[in-house]
Amino acid sequence: MNDPTWNGDVPPEPLRISPLGWLRVVLRGLTLGTLVFGCLGLLLLVRLFERPVFGLARPVTPHITQFVCRNAFRILGMGFSTEGQLMTGRGAVVSNHASWLDIFSLNARKRIYFVSKSEVASWPGIGWLARATGTVFIERNPRKAREQTALFEARLMAGHKLLFFPEGTSTDGLRVLPFKTTLFAAFFSDHLRDHMHIQPVSLCYHAPKGQELRFYGWWGDMEFAPHLLKSLAAPRHGRVHLIYHPPVRVKDFKDRKALAAHVEAKVRAGVERELGPVQGA
Repeated sequence: MNDPTWNGDVPPEPLRISPLGWLRVVLRGLTLGTLVFGCLGLLLLVRLFERPVFGLARPVTPHITQFVCRNAFRILGMGFSTEGQLMTGRGAVVSNHASWLDIFSLNARKRIYFVSKSEVASWPGIGWLARATGTVFIERNPRKAREQTALFEARLMAGHKLLFFPEGTSTDGLRVLPFKTTLFAAFFSDHLRDHMHIQPVSLCYHAPKGQELRFYGWWGDMEFAPHLLKSLAAPRHGRVHLIYHPPVRVKDFKDRKALAAHVEAKVRAGVERELGPVQGA
């Protein structure tokens, strides 16, 4: 079952790029492409030695991913800031979902592994990057629940910090949708419940001066290429701010619904504090 796509009442503004904007697209695009795909080649080379020696553990390659994501913001000229302490224990991170830029934002400070729907693996470009960086792909199929729980357990017990978006879809960045509870169930298995923590993160995008507040949002039927071009062409950029809330212990909650409700409230409060009142649908 595919997650429904969120669609706002007001359509996004049409793409308009000036001649100078196209020059920025070329310069930034070439620089960013060289960074991403050059480091992807390096990452794949390192994995040839890292995989047979360390197995599931990845002591080296996440640093390459983090280097790429931090420098992507420098290339775009986009501000990046965070607050709060990173979780050190075993567990997962959950966040609201606004854009494909979330991948760079959340990887820039914390070494994590995304949990994504299986279709992403086949997407050109993004799918290759996702597979190379250790993304966990899942299918919304109840018959595979046991198999996917076992995969979660293996990755989490290996010390991987998994990150997923409980909203199930991206938005315009001005709202937090109700969190779905399905993926939280895996943390209540006998092997994980007593050892796992969940850290909520509020992801807050501030639009460039003079642009609409939804500038960084990527939702509905918006295609990746036009959104990328808009980001590359922007004469000036805004910033993204991440709020890392204190992690909570899974065993302190009676079930997945109670846990999901708690972390949703934390994420929503952080976004509202940073951006003002947020919508829930």
